[in-house]
Amino acid sequence: MSAPPPLQIREANAHLVAVHRRVAELEARLDAAERTVRAQAERLTHHDQELRAALDELGCAKDREIAALQEQLLTSEATVHSLQAAVHQRDKLIKQLQPRAELLQDMCRWRPPLAGLLASLAGAERLGPLPASDPGHPLSGESSLLLVNSTGKEGDRDHLQPAVFGTTV
Repeated sequence: MSAPPPLQIREANAHLVAVHRRVAELEARLDAAERTVRAQAERLTHHDQELRAALDELGCAKDREIAALQEQLLTSEATVHSLQAAVHQRDKLIKQLQPRAELLQDMCRWRPPLAGLLASLAGAERLGPLPASDPGHPLSGESSLLLVNSTGKEGDRDHLQPAVFGTTV
């Protein structure tokens, strides 16, 4: 075989130089891409760690809030229980006081008529007794009608006493 012509050798050398430059350029780009990928991976790792820390903090905050709410629930339940017991005690007291309240209401209803009766009795007391010297008066003497106290029962008429005006209250 014979040696290639010098032109062909120069072309081949120029081609090898161009290929060598292209390889160097591609290796530089590859290095830059690898650095970029490593930097992105580091940023992603750092961001992932930050997100995990934030998630852990949220979990702790959630646990603290749940514990606080459970404590508040227990306190509220105790308060409700205490209030229910107080209501039960008051209901019991109301049942005990109800007959007395009804008696007082009855007394209050009867107060105005009793006050009127007492005023009438006081007026009758001021009038004094009838003079005994009037023989024609139906209330004088033994055959006169008696003013009597009555309980309203028919069978008690034997035990009636003559009425005496006066107040004991």
